[in-house]
Amino acid sequence: MAAVESYPMKGGDGTFSYVKNSSFQKSASSVVQGLISSAITEKFDVKPSATPTTIRLADLGCSVGPNTFTAMQNVIDTINTKAKSLSCQNPQYQVFFNDHVGNDFNTLFTSIPSDRAYFSAGVPGSFYGRLFPDSSLHFIHSSYSLQWLSKEPKELVNKESEAWNGGRIHYTSAPRGVVDAYARQFSEDMELFLGERAKELVVGGMMVLIMPCIPDETVAHSQVPAGIMFDLLGASLVDMAQAGVISQEQVDSFNLPIYSVSPMEMESLVKKNGRFSIEKMELTDPTSGRKNNEGGSKTSGDGNAIANHLRAGMEGILSKHFGVEKTDELFERFSKKTIEFSDKFKSSLKQGTQLFIVLVKKN
Repeated sequence: MAAVESYPMKGGDGTFSYVKNSSFQKSASSVVQGLISSAITEKFDVKPSATPTTIRLADLGCSVGPNTFTAMQNVIDTINTKAKSLSCQNPQYQVFFNDHVGNDFNTLFTSIPSDRAYFSAGVPGSFYGRLFPDSSLHFIHSSYSLQWLSKEPKELVNKESEAWNGGRIHYTSAPRGVVDAYARQFSEDMELFLGERAKELVVGGMMVLIMPCIPDETVAHSQVPAGIMFDLLGASLVDMAQAGVISQEQVDSFNLPIYSVSPMEMESLVKKNGRFSIEKMELTDPTSGRKNNEGGSKTSGDGNAIANHLRAGMEGILSKHFGVEKTDELFERFSKKTIEFSDKFKSSLKQGTQLFIVLVKKN
């Protein structure tokens, strides 16, 4: 396959690190924890054995923790509960933590729980390529990673293309041609992802995917919180170009490689692959685990919290394109805009903007 672009989260444990600014992902994952447990209880195969078997799990797009450790421990606890109910011995576990080569694996393994009851290993590399041997995994988990495309659709920077996206950095408020270019790239990426995972999972193995989405194709991307964030980030960059801090050419040649799929699109892609059965597909509200007394998410009107959340995930890709020295000003401007337009966040559509999928590999 062609070279895959790398967008690791911000490493270390500093003010703007992913470790310090991933509470949204933690909360979003907690919303579906009961669904994961139910799927394992109902569909995951635990075979009786006189001696403990080894179950191999992988978290794809693990970043630097701590959310990945919580997710994997919850899976293990649920499998152990099921094994006990079947009068089986608890299996042994091997957990693989995967992310891009540029991921801060040092921070990840420095913070790995000392009391973990599993063997662990890091697996650097893109999940759009092959990562594991044939039929070597029993359970795959990926949360808030598959929205990242393998690369920016090339049509977006071609001024002769109907997908030319000059003056914007995303498809949120763009013409149909831009949206279609993103959708095609996501489709190509998912074809690779599902194809490789089908080789790596054992027959009957389970894959749980959690990702941002739009509830259906009638919902505008500008109505959901992520779309609003990306529009405001783009507006901040345009302001900087108008002020002469960066060039307009820099803005025109930059596009966020992020796509939120619809359930219908995802179902079609899984069926096209043909190697998995869809055991469950459900829309959830990723903010429902952190509601405040006003009925919104705790960060819905907090400009600094939103800016730090976005910076932890995107500082690398933004500083590479616009320059490290421009990063502070960019996020200061963005923070002010999130405060100015806080009503947009509070009134945005949240229910149904997180897609939860359980797939099982067919014979």
